[in-house]
Amino acid sequence: MGIWEQLHNLNFNVTEFRNIKNESGSNGYILSSKQWREKNKNKAGNIRDYADVRQLVCLANLESLNAEFIRQKLSQSKRLKKLNQIAIIQMRSLIGNKSVKKLR
Repeated sequence: MGIWEQLHNLNFNVTEFRNIKNESGSNGYILSSKQWREKNKNKAGNIRDYADVRQLVCLANLESLNAEFIRQKLSQSKRLKKLNQIAIIQMRSLIGNKSVKKLR
């Protein structure tokens, strides 16, 4: 989300983003593109190229919701908190969904 924000939000505050990310609930699903690159130096492409269907569905939903939250003029901190909560709920739901497992 941080990279998307940097590309699409002229008022993005990197310092605030880091603080919110560090303070937000469980970060089991959070891995920055930079962290991924450092752990996967031998892989071509980017983190999305290696994401599974569940992760891509969740990311697409989050991008859509983030655009709506921006339209609603929610502050960056409120958006990030909401998106983090939604991501956790969606990933838990998608991981347990038998229909999604068939898409692999």
